[in-house]
Amino acid sequence: MCHFSRFFAFRRFAQCSLFLILLAASLVVASLQAAESPAIQSSPMSGGDGAVEQFDHNAYSLPLRNMSMTKRLDFSVGNSFFRNPWVVAPASTEARDGLGPLFNTNSCQGCHLKDGRGHPPMGDETPIALFLRLSLPSDQAEPETLEQRGALPVPNYGLQLQTSAIPGVQPEGKLVIEYRPREVSFADGHRVTLQEPLYSIAEPAYGELPNTLLTSPRLAPPMIGLGLLEAIPEADLMAAADPNDTDGDGISGRYNQVWDVRSGTTVMGRFGWKAGEPSIEQQSMHAFAGDMGLTSRLAPQTDCMEIQGCDAFADGGTPEVSDEIADFITFYASSLAVPMRRNMDDPEVIQGAETFNALGCASCHTPRHRTASDAPRAALANQEIWPYSDLLLHDMGEALADHRSEFQADGREWRTPPLWGIGLAQTVNPRAGFLHDGRARTLEEAVLWHGGEAEAATQAYRHLPADQRAELIRFLESL
Repeated sequence: MCHFSRFFAFRRFAQCSLFLILLAASLVVASLQAAESPAIQSSPMSGGDGAVEQFDHNAYSLPLRNMSMTKRLDFSVGNSFFRNPWVVAPASTEARDGLGPLFNTNSCQGCHLKDGRGHPPMGDETPIALFLRLSLPSDQAEPETLEQRGALPVPNYGLQLQTSAIPGVQPEGKLVIEYRPREVSFADGHRVTLQEPLYSIAEPAYGELPNTLLTSPRLAPPMIGLGLLEAIPEADLMAAADPNDTDGDGISGRYNQVWDVRSGTTVMGRFGWKAGEPSIEQQSMHAFAGDMGLTSRLAPQTDCMEIQGCDAFADGGTPEVSDEIADFITFYASSLAVPMRRNMDDPEVIQGAETFNALGCASCHTPRHRTASDAPRAALANQEIWPYSDLLLHDMGEALADHRSEFQADGREWRTPPLWGIGLAQTVNPRAGFLHDGRARTLEEAVLWHGGEAEAATQAYRHLPADQRAELIRFLESL
């Protein structure tokens, strides 16, 4: 009898183990089906034929490898305007004068350090790579204002807090960031302490800020692969949207609809933390206007308000960013290459990719896309790329919510950021932070902040054994 009991106990154990194995396998298959492309990347060429083998602090700063030599000269000229500081007008440096009067930084490189992501300020540092978007509740705005500007400007302050100014002008105020600890526990007893940022504005210089003020911190994102993202067919991105979650998988991505200045129409947004910009060109010119106080033909007005008296100071011409410079900057921003994948044959990386799929991460971080065959530049056309993003808006939960809308994006939605090159982020900038405001100091912290549509994946991560969690991070570091 004792032997029979042991036999049946063993059989039940074997059946249970087999069931768990089959269940795990079915979860992997289901998540692979949910994500249109598998996360098991087949080629190290994340950025297509233009990917580069560069893994040091310059990993984000190289031109597309498949770009012609003649175009590399345009890239170098664009790089000079991206890297070098702009100065106060009038100046002998006529091509780069007109800074301010109000601004956040004096160069593109000031925010996008080495073309990478920025970092939050430490201590009493003046923030450079992190700024604060401002607005009032959208129900106070005329529909036309929301259609063309995306949000309602704050009287006397506009749509962005400018924390620096030229001599003789007061900055709008000081951005103050305080952190409070937030502990997360894992199923195995492991604990991680996150830092939750609290934002406020001290010393407002142009009148009292309204009680209904809405704010949203924004960290400078990496610049790599933007031209490839712009070349993904719009129809492919629209096809992946599921705003009503009709397939019942808990993922309801949708695309933002934003104002395109050049065409004068509403189009799909794909750039910025809330996909609030339709093109690299418009994103770049709005950054000149908002971050540096520089006008261009596409953005002829800066964020300076009438009370601030900016018109009383010398400008750098009309427009300050000439069409020629704007073209060079746009070309440069669309031509930065993506580093190749590393350690793809490492068993831990391979297992981490499978876990990435099994948790459902690929449902939003869509691994693979193909750029349009009729892209405007040959170097960007018909490329198989692995950005790990659907470029759609997703509800990321209350912990990451800014409660500020931008065009169609609501206060809990963020665009899925591409993950390619993320393992080199802190090689390029050792102080780089993750997520929209840099609050996450590590990739694991970034995972743990995910909520909303990603809540189930985050909870599943917290229940993984320590070795599987490490494998997932190893996978992310390989990208």
